[in-house]
Amino acid sequence: MEKADIIESLTGVSEERKKSRIPAKLDFYQSATGLFLGLFMWAHMIFVSSILLGNNAMYDITKMFEGQFIFGEGKPIIVSISVFIVFVIFIIHAGLAMRKFPINYRQYKTFKTSMNLMGHDDTKMWFIQAYTGFAMFFLGSVHLYTIMTKADKIGPYASSDRVVSDWFWPLYILLLLAVEFHGAIGLYRLCVKWGWFDGDNPKQTRANLKKAKKIVTVIFLTLGVLSLAAYIKIGIAHKHQYGQRYVPTSSISIQYNKHGKVA
Repeated sequence: MEKADIIESLTGVSEERKKSRIPAKLDFYQSATGLFLGLFMWAHMIFVSSILLGNNAMYDITKMFEGQFIFGEGKPIIVSISVFIVFVIFIIHAGLAMRKFPINYRQYKTFKTSMNLMGHDDTKMWFIQAYTGFAMFFLGSVHLYTIMTKADKIGPYASSDRVVSDWFWPLYILLLLAVEFHGAIGLYRLCVKWGWFDGDNPKQTRANLKKAKKIVTVIFLTLGVLSLAAYIKIGIAHKHQYGQRYVPTSSISIQYNKHGKVA
């Protein structure tokens, strides 16, 4: 009997499997999709928070993503296609991440016991990331599907109506918490895993990254809460005019004619 056959009979691991690069490739794809989604999340939060600068600012941002300054009028289909791409990446990332989740209660208890015994901060962060990732799979899917299929209903009034009159605010509160904690931890773990910014003192770099993670989490949570509060305030005031679209009074967008040129 060949040595490889003996090893396989004893361990159940074939030579081909031992040499397989698939797990490493899947880890890379998980990291790449996670990095994209993390950066997208930050950018998305900044754009959404434009409501804090006023209705006209949020209206202009919306029309920018609809391509109004290129086509002369907003085309929500552009937003739908963009969200569809993000949705696909979101599903791929979730599928890849599920490979590392405990698959039964026994594994879950074993992992949690080990985590409590070790008292390792990074392990605890992974646990939080697993919980928030599970929540995001449902909460994020609802949000992405809604925006993808109703891209024409984004704006100061339309978005606020969705938050208040359509009762999306409880979902958005939970989604905000899940996204910010999951994203910040995920980006921190990516930096540690791939050795980004290690420099001459990786231990000190990790400590600095943890501080940066906390600061970023506080900043984006604050921004998210203030933005959601602004949409709720507008939605309550606009409740009796549900469905009415916002008409800018003084906006960059209205300076362009139907040809996309300055009027």
